[in-house]
Amino acid sequence: MQVVYKFLKELTQDIFDVTFTLFKIMIPIIILIKIIEEMGGIVLLSEWLSPVMAFVGLPNELGLVWATTMLTNIYAGLIIFINLDMPLSVAQVSILGSMMLLAHSLPIEAAIAKKAGVNLFVTLVIRIGGSLLLAWLLNISYQFGDFLNQPAVTLWQGDISTDTSYLGWCLEQIKNLAVIFVVITALLFTLKVLKILGIEKLMAILLRPFLRILGISKEATNLTIIGITLGLSFGGGLLISEAKRGHIAARDIFTAIMLLNLLHSLIEDTLLVMLIGADFYTIFWGRLVFSVLVVAFITQLIKRLDDHFCERYFYRSVAQ
Repeated sequence: MQVVYKFLKELTQDIFDVTFTLFKIMIPIIILIKIIEEMGGIVLLSEWLSPVMAFVGLPNELGLVWATTMLTNIYAGLIIFINLDMPLSVAQVSILGSMMLLAHSLPIEAAIAKKAGVNLFVTLVIRIGGSLLLAWLLNISYQFGDFLNQPAVTLWQGDISTDTSYLGWCLEQIKNLAVIFVVITALLFTLKVLKILGIEKLMAILLRPFLRILGISKEATNLTIIGITLGLSFGGGLLISEAKRGHIAARDIFTAIMLLNLLHSLIEDTLLVMLIGADFYTIFWGRLVFSVLVVAFITQLIKRLDDHFCERYFYRSVAQ
C-alpha cells in the first residue's frame, strides 16, 4: 500500500510539474498565434516557409507547425497541427514528425548545449540541417518505393469548432489543453511503468554498444543514455555538472551532446508523434539510425581536426 501511495504521489507531482511548465509556455504562444492568424500572419509565414516544405514533400501550411515546434515544443506544434485538420498520408505525417523530433524547443535546448560548452551555431546547424536532411531522405525513399501512401489516422483529434467567435475559440483551446493534460498523464504513467518493469535498463544495455562505437567515453555513457531515454534537459544537465567538475573531457561532452541533439526523449517523444499517425519504424528506428550515422561522421571529422581548431569552433571546456 505504501509503495502504491509513493508511486501515485510521485506521478501526481510529475504531472503537475510538466503541465505547469508546458502551459506556462504554451498559453502565451497560443494567444500569439491567434493574433498572428487574425493579422494574416499565417498566410505570410506559410508562403515564406513553402519552399522548405515543398522541398520535403509537405503542404505549405505545415511550415507553421514546424516553426512553432522549433520555437516552443512538440506539444505546441501538435496543437497547430490538429487545428489545421489537413488530410495527409502516413508518409507525410512521418516526415513532419521526424522534423519535429529532431528540431524542437531550440531556444531552451540549444542554451543547455551551449552551457555544456558546445558552440550554439553548430547545435542549430545540426538540429535544423539534420531535420531537413532526414526529411528529404525520407521523402525520396517514400516516393521511390511508393511507401506509406495510405491516409494517416490521427489518434489525438482536436474538435474543430464551427463557432468562429472569440468565445468559441477560447473554449476550443481549453478543450485542447485538457487533451494535452490527459496525454501527459498517460505518457508519464507509461514511462514510470516501463521503469518499474526494467525496460529503461534494457534500452540502456542495447544502446551502450552504439555509444562506444561513437567514441563516447564510459564516464559519459550513462548520462547520455539518460538523455536519450528521458530528454536532453535531464541528460544535458547532468553532463554540464560533470563537465564543470572536469570528470569528462570537452571532446566527449561535445560528442554526447551532438547525439542528444538528434536523439533524446526516445520513448516519450516517439509515443507523442505516433498520436498524429506517424509510422513507428520511421520515427523510432529511422531517427535512431540517422542520428548514429550523423554523429559517427562528426566524431570522425573532429578526430582529424586540430584540437585548438575544434576548441575554437566546435566546443570549449567548462571545467571549473
